[in-house]
This record gives sequence, C-alpha cells and structure tokens, in this order.
Amino acid sequence: MMIRPAELAAIKAGTIDLAFRRWARPRVVVGTRMRTAVGLLEVTSVEQVSIAGLRADDARRAGAPSLTALKQALSARSTDPAWRIGLAYAGPDPREALRTAVPDADEIATITARLDRLDASSAYGPWTREALDLIDLNPTVRAPDLAAQVGRETADFKKDVRKLKELGLTESLAIGYLLSPRGEAVVDAGLPAPRVRAPRATGTPLPRSIGAPATRALREVGVTTLEQVTAYSAAGLAAIHGVGPIAITRLREAMAEQGTGFAVE
Repeated sequence: MMIRPAELAAIKAGTIDLAFRRWARPRVVVGTRMRTAVGLLEVTSVEQVSIAGLRADDARRAGAPSLTALKQALSARSTDPAWRIGLAYAGPDPREALRTAVPDADEIATITARLDRLDASSAYGPWTREALDLIDLNPTVRAPDLAAQVGRETADFKKDVRKLKELGLTESLAIGYLLSPRGEAVVDAGLPAPRVRAPRATGTPLPRSIGAPATRALREVGVTTLEQVTAYSAAGLAAIHGVGPIAITRLREAMAEQGTGFAVE
C-alpha cells in the first residue's frame, strides 16, 4: 500500500487516520503492520464504502482538501470498489534499534550463518560479504553506481541490500547506504583487524523523503543533518538550486518533530 511522504508524516502526527483506495479486493487486513519511512503503521479498519456516502469528516481525516476533491480523486481512478482504510502510527521501525545493537561473538556467529544461507540460495552466487564491503568502502554512493561496480542490475542489487537491512546491518539514506554499527561489527569480525573508518556523523540525518536532488544540493553546501538545517531560513533554503518547496515542507515537518524549525528571516 503506497502512501505519500506528506501523508505518512500526518499519520505519525495524528492528523490523518484514514486512506481511501479503489481495489478489486482488500490488499490489507485489520492488524497489518507496514514499515514506512516514518516507522510502523497499523491498519485499524478496512471497509467497503460508496463514494456517494462519503462525508466531509472522511475527507478531513484522509487529509483531502475537500469532500469534493476526495470524491473526484476516487471517481477518476478506477471502477473497482472503494475502500476506507483506518491507519495509526504504531511506533518506530524495530530495525532502528537493531542497527545500533552491536552483536557479541555468539550473535556474530548466528548472523554469519544467516549470511551463508543467503549466499547459498542466491542465483547470483555469494554476494553478502561483497555487498557489505562495497557499502562499507563506498558510503552514501548511489545504488546504481554500487551495482555497476560489481556488474549487477540495480534492481537485483537493491533487493539484496534490503535483505541485509532486515538483519540490521545496513541503513538506507536518501542517497546510498551506510553500514550500521551492527554491520560494521560483522564485517570487522571477518577481517584480520577492525577496519579504520571515518567517524560516524553525529546529528539527525536528513529525511529520505526530501528526495535525492535536494539531498545532493544540501550536501554541496555542507548540510547533512537536520541540526545544520536550522541555521537556514526557508527562503535561504529555497535559494539553493535543487531544494524545492516539497523538500522544504518535509524538512519543516521533520524539524517540528524535534521541536526546532528554520531560522527566522
């Protein structure tokens, strides 16, 4: 179930708790939990509805500009039945805590065995250590560029990296990846000595929802964290080529969650 970044932020904030879809049959059930850019969302209800029976409160709770706009959007999409889906924020993604949990020797052995099984079941051949090393040595590099380095299709490479993310070994960024502290420990366990790495950046990473162009533009002026964004006014950010109004909105939302905001003009 695809949900736009602005809607995800609003669901987390509690200002949206409904979504409407045109589906031949429900694609989620009550209790379904979805991992998203803002954390876990839980499906609290699924009901088939008539478009004519929708009310202004439905539009408000779905974040639609008006009841008319909601009806028009649903009428234009499909002849399939309309469904009203209740949604609620269910907490942070558990993989976030897993990424920072540095494993002991027994855990490393368990993770290593899991990586061996992933290698054995892959048509590509052994890939897990190759991918971990590639990310470790090329942090924040675009997935297509990483895939090209090892002669792989981008889609297949990204699919495999998601498997490493499930184990808490990698972190996805707006551009590229990083090894998590957990991933670094696993890689180092297979080396003669721990790898020397640049110090891990402090601060809150820029939200992925701002998109790659805005992320690149901000990196070019030395801005890589939300804390650094607070030194800029909204107008100052808008003056940076590549940082558009959607990115500014996403940054404002992310900073509001931290109780901060843009600098005053």
